[in-house]
Amino acid sequence: MQVLAADVFAGHRALVTGGGTGLGLEIARALARRGAWVAIASRDPKHHAGFLAEAEAAGWRARAAVLDVREPAAARRVCAAIGEDWGRLDLLVNNAAGNFVRPALALPAKGWQAVIDIALSGVFYCSQAAARLMRAQPNGGAIVNIIAPYAWTGCPGVVHSVAAKAGVLAMSKSLAVEWAPYRIRVNCVAPGPFDSEGAAARLWPTPERRAAVAAQIPSGRFADPVEVAQAVLFLASPAAASITGATLAVDGGWSLGKGLAGELDPEAVQRRRD
Repeated sequence: MQVLAADVFAGHRALVTGGGTGLGLEIARALARRGAWVAIASRDPKHHAGFLAEAEAAGWRARAAVLDVREPAAARRVCAAIGEDWGRLDLLVNNAAGNFVRPALALPAKGWQAVIDIALSGVFYCSQAAARLMRAQPNGGAIVNIIAPYAWTGCPGVVHSVAAKAGVLAMSKSLAVEWAPYRIRVNCVAPGPFDSEGAAARLWPTPERRAAVAAQIPSGRFADPVEVAQAVLFLASPAAASITGATLAVDGGWSLGKGLAGELDPEAVQRRRD
């Protein structure tokens, strides 16, 4: 279902990190379909080919860049190139991330640091580079950061990602206030479990595990990546012009829990779904 106008982002210049696969690809497609000029960026150029081919076939304005978000100079270089070639940068979606399951007592320092560098430091480096362009623009710009509900609930087995996402949540609120005078809005989207290439194999590798996770979601199902992308588009759009420092959870109530009633009477919950 399309809520926003088909041309709501006409002429807007957008950068989506991790935009060649999974959720990032869905976000890039959704922006391009609504008129945005979309740049995707990731470390592996092999991930760019699919979106660029799709963009050429559809007549979208698109480009791709190799970017290691852990490198501040690389973030500055990619954003500056967009500004020079396309005239401005209106939207940054910080989607690039890294995660794996590991008990905290078995988590090596290298694994901890790898996730922090990508999912926390990388978000700051890209946001800073983008904001340096946006602050000089009459209409400022928008930044949407992809986090997770466990940024505020916590979650065993992924303490490295929890720490990174919680840091991004706090960072987003701080930057929303600091950059408001420049007309730069900073918000977060927090997806719950959703199906995405790569992530599914790591986080719920078997049908049994997937079913167990789905059973914890009050809505009873995983989100569709397209639904998550729609939330990103809303926060990036003029419809959210007065929204900054906010987080939109797209998790079917997962972060709220099923509640005591659901635990006591699962049959009643099932009857409501039926």
